Amino acid sequence: MSAMIRKSLNQPEETRPFEDGMGRLELVDVEAGAVGRATFEPGWKWSKHVKPIAKTESCQFAHLGYVLSGRMKIVMDDGDENEFGAGDVMVIPPGHDAWTVGDEACVVIDWQGMDDYAKR
Repeated sequence: MSAMIRKSLNQPEETRPFEDGMGRLELVDVEAGAVGRATFEPGWKWSKHVKPIAKTESCQFAHLGYVLSGRMKIVMDDGDENEFGAGDVMVIPPGHDAWTVGDEACVVIDWQGMDDYAKR
């Protein structure tokens, strides 16, 4: 890194909506790659609202994220599962489905796998 960089997710450089208006991914690009703030609305499910965009059976991106609000359940292709909530850091390898839990939107900051996530 040759210089300090300041960007705001409140002024994203790119926004990628999910299917059926069930949320969005807001992105800024820094030298290390894209950083995203994903908002997953109640009822969002990867296999319904991103799978048609990704055209894969499960999410094939790794994630390194921090949950700002809400809850999300993640189930790996091998059956391993976990639920994440506000304040949790999550490290998720490729090969998973995910969905929101409860009536609150889940908001996640993600530092990995954002370059092509939900990209049309």
